[in-house]
Amino acid sequence: MNWSMTAAILLALAVILGAFGAHGLKGRLDEYSMSVYEKAVFYHFIHALGILLVSLLPRTGTFPESTAGTACAILFGGILIFSGSLYLLAVTGTRMLGAITPIGGVAFIVGWLYLAWHLRRIL
Repeated sequence: MNWSMTAAILLALAVILGAFGAHGLKGRLDEYSMSVYEKAVFYHFIHALGILLVSLLPRTGTFPESTAGTACAILFGGILIFSGSLYLLAVTGTRMLGAITPIGGVAFIVGWLYLAWHLRRIL
């Protein structure tokens, strides 16, 4: 998979969703829901940047493409689960969605620890 391209698309989507939240949802969500939505955008954006960075590391010879691909896939899963569940929670008010959000958070942690483990071998 082309993780650099995927990251660029995810970053564009984060900007689109952030603008939608700031303008399209303003006045439609209560303060709590807006804060949840903003948290989803923040984590989406940060981890999409992470995917972009990690996807470029094999080009520097830091480690193999497969290692970067695995880390990117785990971070991508985190965005889908963590941010995705928070976007839905904020917009629908379905509190049950908050129960799966930690799974995405664990994916973020696993992705970064996976990267750290492989960097430990190299640096």
